[in-house]
Amino acid sequence: MEIEFEEGSGNVFADLGFEDAEERFARAKLGACVFRILDEAGMTPEAIGSLLSLSSEEVAHLLDGHFSRFSTDTLLDFLKRLDRKVTIRITPHHPGEPYHDIALGP
Repeated sequence: MEIEFEEGSGNVFADLGFEDAEERFARAKLGACVFRILDEAGMTPEAIGSLLSLSSEEVAHLLDGHFSRFSTDTLLDFLKRLDRKVTIRITPHHPGEPYHDIALGP
């Protein structure tokens, strides 16, 4: 019996048919960067809340990966508070590539 499958686009939100898939994917990537920095720093939820000016409930959402609860601007502000530089580079779009490319550097 042959198993049917469909190759994903690389953006799960687009694959699920969300109209704002690119924005959701960008927020997910930014949130993942924030999460990774916090995880590597080993900060307590209390320290995270203090640094990012978040309630304990908001910290829990952030640590549980509910990045859609935060705007792109808020996630960028978190990165600033974590002493990270964010560089935005504008280039022509090529067919088949994502519109947003976000990566955490060294």
